[in-house]
Amino acid sequence: MDGSKYNYSKSEQKRLRETSDRLCREYGLSVIENPKKAPSRPLYLDEKSGKPTRYNVYLEDLAEAISGSRDIPHMMRYLTDKGYEVDFSGGHWKMKLPQYKHFTRLDTLDERLTPDFIRSHLGTRARYGNYKARISYSPHMPEEYKKAWKPHQKTTGILALYYYWCYQLGIFPKGTDYKPTSPLMKEELRKLDEITAQVRYMSEHDISTLSDLHADREKNQTEMDMLTDYRRHLQNKIRRASPAEKETLREEKNGVTEQITELRKRLKYADGIEKRSAHIDDCLNQIHDTAEKQRSNQNGRAGKTDRRREESLR
Repeated sequence: MDGSKYNYSKSEQKRLRETSDRLCREYGLSVIENPKKAPSRPLYLDEKSGKPTRYNVYLEDLAEAISGSRDIPHMMRYLTDKGYEVDFSGGHWKMKLPQYKHFTRLDTLDERLTPDFIRSHLGTRARYGNYKARISYSPHMPEEYKKAWKPHQKTTGILALYYYWCYQLGIFPKGTDYKPTSPLMKEELRKLDEITAQVRYMSEHDISTLSDLHADREKNQTEMDMLTDYRRHLQNKIRRASPAEKETLREEKNGVTEQITELRKRLKYADGIEKRSAHIDDCLNQIHDTAEKQRSNQNGRAGKTDRRREESLR
């Protein structure tokens, strides 16, 4: 002991790990050769159950981009037209969706995805030309929901917006063979249970607009505050009551607690619905802007081709 503070730094962690591995090898114990950071438990469970997590969506679109592109510029254009931001500079290529702050290195998704590996596997399905990225929308959208959302306008009819979103995700109608191609939509399918529960809550409580949601939340908050005060009053009575009265008062208090618990759930639903409705608006705006940019780029490329054809004929 030298009296100095122990500094458990990254270099110290590495030194301890190397010492532990050396001792394990000396005594014939197993050693993790290529340690990796484990995913969070919710992410692990979602991946295990086959839900479309962010990195699974990345890998799926990367596989399409690599096999459907004959060269790197077309691969980058394919991913950009899907809505990704890409950075193919340096030795570690990266990509991300706009809502995420940090890029993800391709070789962390799969250690084989190095620049050399990608170049050597380009165009395996592009025999007749480069594939074009496609952003699809549900062909089953009912007329009553087609105008539930408008680009870059805040949506107040949140129940209709939710139904619109469920059709675009392929949740409705049941048995549809439509699947969304936008990575933003595919990742949202991971939250299917939450979205379904929120739609059910709005339907059961006659909530159609943001005003209805705010009124419902205010009513539940007022009722919960009253019950919380009453439970506090019951607790004070229990302290002063006789043994015979205490049992009755405790039963009443437990009943009040159950009501408060239910109201807390409702308030949580209301907060979640308001946040998700804003999130749906943002996602749809991003998808719309990506599709418009893709359409503009295709028109620009078509115009250049026409001009070149005209010049060759002169």
